[in-house]
Amino acid sequence: MSEPVLDLSDAARELYRTILRDGGRMRIADIPAEVAGTVQTLLETGLLRPYISDGVLTAVNPRSVTARIAADLRTAGTRLLVQAEEVPALLDDLTAAYDGAPRRHDHTGGTRIVEGFANVRHRVSQLTAELGNEALSLRPGGARPAEAADDIVEHARRYREAGGTLRTIYEVAARLDGPTVRMAARMTELGCHIRVLPVPFRQLMILDRTVAVIPAGPDDSSAAFVEDPAVVDFLVRDFETHWQQADGVNWTALADGSAESATHEQVGRLLARGLTQRAIATRLGLSERTVAGHIARLRESYDAETLFQLGWQMRGARDV
Repeated sequence: MSEPVLDLSDAARELYRTILRDGGRMRIADIPAEVAGTVQTLLETGLLRPYISDGVLTAVNPRSVTARIAADLRTAGTRLLVQAEEVPALLDDLTAAYDGAPRRHDHTGGTRIVEGFANVRHRVSQLTAELGNEALSLRPGGARPAEAADDIVEHARRYREAGGTLRTIYEVAARLDGPTVRMAARMTELGCHIRVLPVPFRQLMILDRTVAVIPAGPDDSSAAFVEDPAVVDFLVRDFETHWQQADGVNWTALADGSAESATHEQVGRLLARGLTQRAIATRLGLSERTVAGHIARLRESYDAETLFQLGWQMRGARDV
């Protein structure tokens, strides 16, 4: 008989239950030395996930752990298929504990309100582990928090390795913030897609087109987790409209210091789509004088006497 692929000690299981009873999180600074090894076991298993910027460890749904292990076993070949089928039962007792643990939120029909930034992050972490196929996000505010960049990239890497796709929209001002540009470049290297939108929008996240997360207050310290299918479908269609209006960015070029070249390409692409100089400046967050300089160089490159000729020639070149 094959040996179990996941063998947690009684101490590890009890520590996991204790963390659930304490709200699903443990401060890293509060970890006693005598349980450090047990905590490391839970981290390696995937039942705990670190948030370094917050200084906490958060409990992960055992279902996502067993699903990941099962997937790894299936890819190993038919030799491991029997073990893969046994995996879901390995953490039945912890799954029962997870389902029975108290949740820090209120219920209002198809909407669940979660109060407090830390609690919101905790719930989002749980959902991204359970709903790992597609994540759609609107992230207003320009610059992303630099101290959270490593956490954001690491979670994106895990999401992508599990087979999920991520599409995110930032404000145009994000292109002007160095740490945000470098973080976006790292994420696009992982296969994430990030565009910028030159019009105001509110924060939004949609997971697997099943759950939408929206602000529940003016300061974003609370969030509404919406599961009503009609509302989620409406928000998905709204996101897709924004996505079509948003512009792609060569984040790697910006991070490498080739911003001038990347902006030049964007001006040309928007000009070929028929946008005016003023519209291009607004869309890219540039001055009209800067855009005019790019257009002048493009006219020289295409030997165009008028702006109309330039746009016409560029559209023709892109159709070839």
